[in-house]
Amino acid sequence: MNRPSPDAGWAITGAGTVCSVADSAPGLFDALCAGRSGLAPLRGFDPALFGAQHAYEIDDPRRSAGPGLRDRPGRATELLCRAVAEAVDDAGLGQDLHGIPVLIGTGLRELRSAELWRTDGARLEADGLYFGPAMRSRFNTTASYTFTNACSASLYALGLGTDLLATGAVDTVVVAGVDVITESMFGLLDRVHPAPVDSVRPFDRNRRGVLMGDGAAAIVLRAPAHDAARTPRAWLRGIGLNCDAYHVTAPDPAGVAAAMDAAFTVAGVTPGDIDLVMAHGTGTLLNDEAEATALGKTFAARASSPLVTAVKSMTGHTSGASGLMSLVVAASSLGTGLVPPTVGLHDPVPEAEGLDFVTGTARRADLRYAQVDAFGFGGVNAVAIVERAD
Repeated sequence: MNRPSPDAGWAITGAGTVCSVADSAPGLFDALCAGRSGLAPLRGFDPALFGAQHAYEIDDPRRSAGPGLRDRPGRATELLCRAVAEAVDDAGLGQDLHGIPVLIGTGLRELRSAELWRTDGARLEADGLYFGPAMRSRFNTTASYTFTNACSASLYALGLGTDLLATGAVDTVVVAGVDVITESMFGLLDRVHPAPVDSVRPFDRNRRGVLMGDGAAAIVLRAPAHDAARTPRAWLRGIGLNCDAYHVTAPDPAGVAAAMDAAFTVAGVTPGDIDLVMAHGTGTLLNDEAEATALGKTFAARASSPLVTAVKSMTGHTSGASGLMSLVVAASSLGTGLVPPTVGLHDPVPEAEGLDFVTGTARRADLRYAQVDAFGFGGVNAVAIVERAD
């Protein structure tokens, strides 16, 4: 559980994203509200080696530029820099981040670069496996930190960012998340699914499992006394973090619900205040059932469910970037009153009975508080509460 934020919360003053459906935060939100999916035939490596033939890759013609290469190294670092550049420009900070900590969440870092070095002889420097050198070169950073808490990594980084702000040591932090599809992880997931996965269909009875997606997201978080003349995108009210250590891969509904309760306590809200849930929603057999069970328990006392949506149905699972990407979308939903749909959800699992999923088309609603879920291997759970900036 993180320290309480100020009464208003921490100001989200800038945002940037890049993924399979768009290369900017406004573009991402517009695409998701239009129900546009980034699903496409597998391009980054040989599809003949896998049962699944699709993924949520960023279309990049330069990936096949080298002789004999289907992919190119360094893409995670490149996507990270693009997202951070957009976020700091959106916040009016400029591109020099000297003295501003940058906290990065990731699941796989530059594993894809190491794969290409091993399989295709692509050039690889040891410094290229880490994000710090690129942050220093591109943004003149003096302090950058990388956290590898699986699929909740970027929200864990966000929680640590709020801790830095709470100490008063800094008044501004940049928080980011990034991952690209790696051949080894794609293959691992391909082999554990009972049947080849054709798309991500969160919470649907007929879902087959998860497919990965390329993506990066970044935000600028500031103490509320700064930039008083600028209306923030939204307020981050608090984050609940835990590690229930229930199982290496299987989630625990009790641990997930405990993270939600912790987030409410830190944020100073109740389940009755939540208007929108940005679900983790991976489309896997165990994760969706566990999350739906936890949500049902958490909101059981309410007369009606908050709106629920899962954007991985269009972006794929962007791993360490996914939590922060959902938070950026949540901020846009709060500001516009528009909630993107969960694509491919037609017949919800029994555990989701009573939850008000947004399906079909985007839905308008009066929204004040959003809950953002991110859960990772080993029971590393993170839940953020975001408030509309009036």
